[in-house]
Amino acid sequence: MKKYPMPHTSTEHSVPNPPKSKRLLSIDALRGFDMFWILGAEGIFAALFVITGFSFFNDAAAQMLHSKWHGFTLYDLIFPLFIFLSGVSLGIAAKPIAPLPLEQRKAKYQHAIKRLVLLFGLGIVYNHGWGTGIPADFGEVRYVSVLGRIGLAWFVAAMLVWHCSLATQIKATVGLLASYSLILLFASVGDYGSGSFTQAYSINAWVDQTMLPGIRYQNLPVDPEGLLSNLGSIVNCLAGVFVGRLMMQQKALPKVLLRNLIIIAVATLMLGWAFDLLIPVNKTLWTPSFVLVTCGWSVLFLALFYWLIDMQNWQSWAKPFAIIGMNSIIIYLGTALVNWSYLAQSLFGGVISAVPEHWQSLLSIIAIVLLQWLLLAWMSRNKIFIKV
Repeated sequence: MKKYPMPHTSTEHSVPNPPKSKRLLSIDALRGFDMFWILGAEGIFAALFVITGFSFFNDAAAQMLHSKWHGFTLYDLIFPLFIFLSGVSLGIAAKPIAPLPLEQRKAKYQHAIKRLVLLFGLGIVYNHGWGTGIPADFGEVRYVSVLGRIGLAWFVAAMLVWHCSLATQIKATVGLLASYSLILLFASVGDYGSGSFTQAYSINAWVDQTMLPGIRYQNLPVDPEGLLSNLGSIVNCLAGVFVGRLMMQQKALPKVLLRNLIIIAVATLMLGWAFDLLIPVNKTLWTPSFVLVTCGWSVLFLALFYWLIDMQNWQSWAKPFAIIGMNSIIIYLGTALVNWSYLAQSLFGGVISAVPEHWQSLLSIIAIVLLQWLLLAWMSRNKIFIKV
């Protein structure tokens, strides 16, 4: 199963006022909760079904698989939720940079470009680099990646936030979504496009086969992180920007903010599923309806975490997830570069094999997730944070 990367996106932690600190805990906790499921925890429900036989766990396990093509599962939300949260962090600190001194503007540009290049490069590393080894066959490199998509979405959103008015940002967001919709519905080249949403003959497939350098994911007709679908993922990030700005504007009115977040979430979900009648919800194509549905779910989860952490002040349960969220880039790369199953078996294999067979899968999952969390907890305790 393809994993999703969850790199930590930088936010300003230097401001000491309590409301902002709590808000950042809720964002880090939600980011960590999002990534928790790709550390191996997505198998928990299937393991519990084996133990109990309860149909609920079987249904929950089905939500921990990607949709085969059209449709939506909660596992499909992991990637767009992370992009959305990167936008929230950007929106919280949303300020134009024109008034800044030249040196400060230069530093921000350098950081943005460095971040984009680094995520692009780390994405290639996550894809296991050159595939054929060095000296590299550049035709055998998979250049696109989840990390690269996150970097591009954040970069475009940051440029709009830094240089454009709120009205222009809104117009750009609507324009991207409308333009992508029109391309999917009407653009055509030969047998490709003209409203086709199949894997083989969508307009995305033609773009990836014609314009995408290197190789595609598993040599499929269309890459799930292909070129054209970036238009949709940028909107996920910009939606996060608007929500982050709303959180700052209404931070003194938590009940009003919570109500508005829920209204936005429900309205966006309804609009997304209505749009599904015209353009199907599809993660691989990252269709506009998929954008709306995932934005709706993202806002809903943010509202829940905001209510629990910021309003109810229930923080103890969130801190283990925040530990993941504050250092997710290193552990995500570790999912590709470290054999956690081997380490867990080496350390806990005797204990796991000693329990009844139907419990062994669950204990193996717990051991794998625990090892990764302990590494992150050690890094947090020693104030080691790998940021991009």
